[in-house]
Amino acid sequence: MDDAVRWTVRVSKETDVAVRTFLARRGMKKGDLAKFIEEAVRWRVLDQTVAEAKRRNAGASSKEINEAIDEALLAVRVERFGTARE
Repeated sequence: MDDAVRWTVRVSKETDVAVRTFLARRGMKKGDLAKFIEEAVRWRVLDQTVAEAKRRNAGASSKEINEAIDEALLAVRVERFGTARE
């Protein structure tokens, strides 16, 4: 985390105690709180991104989705390898 930034957040006392107790039971130290929060935030962002994609594609057929995936893969392969290799 070389390019780390500092956050100032407020949480309830109950949340603070619950998280610190959780970490302590797993042998984690005080400094591990930042790592835990970063991992939790990353998972939440991923979860929200997946939920958005599911909502956006709810009306699409599996054929349309597979075609879009194939098209995206082809574009990435061409960009990365200079060819549409399989």
